[in-house]
Amino acid sequence: MTVPRDAIYAQPYSELGDFAFDEKVAEVFPDMINRSVPGYATMVHTIGRLAGRFAQPDSVLYDLGCSLGASTLALKQNNKAPGCSIIGIDSSAAMVERCQAHVDAFRGDTPVHIEQGDILQTKYKPCSVVILNFTLQFIAPEKRQQLLQQISDAMLPGGLLVLSEKVREPETVCDQVLVDLHHDFKRDNGYSELEISQKRAALENVMRLDTLQQHQQRLQETGFSQVQNWYRCFNFTSTFAIK
Repeated sequence: MTVPRDAIYAQPYSELGDFAFDEKVAEVFPDMINRSVPGYATMVHTIGRLAGRFAQPDSVLYDLGCSLGASTLALKQNNKAPGCSIIGIDSSAAMVERCQAHVDAFRGDTPVHIEQGDILQTKYKPCSVVILNFTLQFIAPEKRQQLLQQISDAMLPGGLLVLSEKVREPETVCDQVLVDLHHDFKRDNGYSELEISQKRAALENVMRLDTLQQHQQRLQETGFSQVQNWYRCFNFTSTFAIK
């Protein structure tokens, strides 16, 4: 099956709106994410392995901001704990529609339910695994701690949160080096200067970045006893936290 190629920003826009997870993005998302995020496949694969290690019987496994369900599917394929269910939540109707079809196409004993919703307004059930894979960065900064606290309050002792994020560095020189390396990565994957520049401008108001240290501090403040950054490439990181 051919994956549609991301060319959303290949032509110049006279008026560039904010980036949104709409029908156009949903159509090309697999190509977009793999050409834009270094190590994305490694992160998703490892998320599945971590979930298989920490999932507890008769609990819920959440994928928050599930998009097309890559992490949801990794949960489904790796879960061996009896009595579990998986819930994927995304605010985008276009993503949710495709996501359920994707996860239904793969075998597995763990039931999966995909729903459209606001993860800040969700009443979380007792859970042992929660995935935030490049999701928190699209939540308003003043509400990020609130969301992590909601998750922590619902999480069983010994439960696992995986938080993957694009981050910024407090030192401006180092931050610029990492930004430049990421742009080189995108050029190597076929994105033009116009595409890189327009997408960056479109994301400016909707994706506000924190430092890795800010993320780690929030996790500790919201009740996670152990916090470990396990992956980093340029300014893309993934951290797991144990309740």
